[in-house]
Amino acid sequence: MAETISMPKLGFDMAEGKLVRWVKKEGEKVNKGEVLAEIETDKATVEVESTSSGVVRRLIVDEGAVVPIGSPIAVVGTADEKIAEIAPEKGAPTAGAKTEEKVEKKEKAAAARPAQSTIVNPQSSILMASPLAKRMARDGGVDLANIKGTGPGGRIVRRDIELALAGGAARPAAGIAPVVAAPVRPAAGDRTVPLTKLRQIIARRMAESKSSVPHFYVTHEYKVDDLVSLRRQLNAILPEDQKVSVNDFIVKAAALTLLQFPNLNAAFNGSSVVQHGAVNIGVAVSVEGGLLTVVCRDADQKPLRQIAAELKSMAARAREGKVRPEDIEGSTFSISNLGMYDVENFSAILNPPEAGILAVGSAREVPVAENGQLKIGWRMKATISVDHRTSDGAEAARFMQALATFLEEPLRLVL
Repeated sequence: MAETISMPKLGFDMAEGKLVRWVKKEGEKVNKGEVLAEIETDKATVEVESTSSGVVRRLIVDEGAVVPIGSPIAVVGTADEKIAEIAPEKGAPTAGAKTEEKVEKKEKAAAARPAQSTIVNPQSSILMASPLAKRMARDGGVDLANIKGTGPGGRIVRRDIELALAGGAARPAAGIAPVVAAPVRPAAGDRTVPLTKLRQIIARRMAESKSSVPHFYVTHEYKVDDLVSLRRQLNAILPEDQKVSVNDFIVKAAALTLLQFPNLNAAFNGSSVVQHGAVNIGVAVSVEGGLLTVVCRDADQKPLRQIAAELKSMAARAREGKVRPEDIEGSTFSISNLGMYDVENFSAILNPPEAGILAVGSAREVPVAENGQLKIGWRMKATISVDHRTSDGAEAARFMQALATFLEEPLRLVL
């Protein structure tokens, strides 16, 4: 029996998604679990898998269409099955997406945009390049702003980057001067750069979080000599693709500590606090145009090597623009680590609706005084940001002290 595939809901605040590309075409066979399409949400470009096996009988919406969640996008069935009454004709308006609403939405968006005094390159948006093209451009040092896309709707695709790398026919977009490596140049005029969808959602969610959630912060310094030493010993015997990072230790340590502090593994819900049963640690990953949070589910129950492997794999997919829905949804507590940037300490903004986020700085060799003696030791600072509606400073301070049990005695994390 034919099955109608609908636009999935890939986030708690997602209302619609843009169908960037059909991976399968009409008439092609598809197995359950195979990638059917690429959907662009406010957070990322996500690969959507088919929920059934068969033949792609109809693609209901065109590439580039913005579709409300729950609306039909494709039909999968047998090769000879009648499907005339299952879905509307290709290109027909989807349920709930009336033409008048679309026009009104476009008019409001146009009115909200600031006036532009200079020409803005339409290719500069993250929306106008395929994930593969973006990865090739990043690896090859190619500026996407100087590439004229030859894909559908002017989208930058693989062949455009290949031409640019070969010094071929890829041309700068109209109205944009190519980057010139010169030691001195005249001061440029102001340039208005439109926000990508990802940057827009980050701006909206962080503004809402900071303005509507009462944050407070607690900072603690950890003695991590043993952690640094244990990590060095483990990585000396592990294969290159299985090595563990300091952040992997922190994820495991935070997950185990949260078991003792359910108010921090929680969400404020008006007149109540929802204490989550699972401990799903979100880890902030820097991607083109902003940040994504990938989620290590049930981190308290997983061995360190599994946590390391999962986070490494999800972070790679996030940077390639190929995250899966389960990669980025369902976190109950987050960690933002800037240690790799030689940051001593910082405070992070809560990721709604979570009640806590841990901001981690660098592990540093510093002068320390112990038992009246001055010596060199490894120290690391971390700051927890907490929703004051779910918890108080004393509880957050106890959490940070309990976290020290695992970070300062790291063998507890591998036994």
